[in-house]
Amino acid sequence: MGSKAKMKLVTDLLMTVLLLLLMAFDLVGRAAHEWIGMGLFALFIPHHILNGGWSRAMFRGKYTPLRVIQTALAGAVFLCMIGMMVSAVIISDEVFAFLNIRGRLRVGRTLHMLSAYWGFVLMSLHLGIHWNGILRRLRKLRKKPPRGRSVVPRVSAAAVALYGVLAFVRRELPLYMTLRSHFVFFDYEEPLVFFFLDYLSIMGLFAWAGYHLVKPLQKQGGKNDEEKNPRRPARME
Repeated sequence: MGSKAKMKLVTDLLMTVLLLLLMAFDLVGRAAHEWIGMGLFALFIPHHILNGGWSRAMFRGKYTPLRVIQTALAGAVFLCMIGMMVSAVIISDEVFAFLNIRGRLRVGRTLHMLSAYWGFVLMSLHLGIHWNGILRRLRKLRKKPPRGRSVVPRVSAAAVALYGVLAFVRRELPLYMTLRSHFVFFDYEEPLVFFFLDYLSIMGLFAWAGYHLVKPLQKQGGKNDEEKNPRRPARME
């Protein structure tokens, strides 16, 4: 695996960890939440630089159904990130408090809730539709290729997705995503590990859904663009 591929893998892993931490809000402390958010936004820049080939190729080539889904999802994730950044500045109690622009607190909090929860779901889908690319990078780190295909990973992924459905409902994400509730409720007596396991399973649910959404399209298209022509700009992964 080349150095650029390793940097992509590390950047994506760090962004995933920070995203999970951000969903804890008050459980990690408001100050910590804001600084973790700054870390995620900081990684957002190298993530796009490392995937610059995808951006430069947006207006070139044929748009297959798979490419349409990838592009639409990437655009939606980008909008959510912008929404989170703008609203974070408005409602900041720590990092941007010196700007003193809290006159639109209600709007800022509403935008932040929508951007955060939709962003979490869409980023998880984004992870899933690029899961094959992530697996390819991980396989290159192995000294010996895996022998055959085991049903264990597939059964485990399905089990995580099934539990993710329960966690998605129990954690009331549908209420927050549709603004039927304008306040996020936390159980401050709950161990953090249970909170993160639930959100990790929700992430697994949508990653699993994204993976299976594009799997038939990948089979129809045969090899991906990188394998057909390594000189072409790579898709965002």
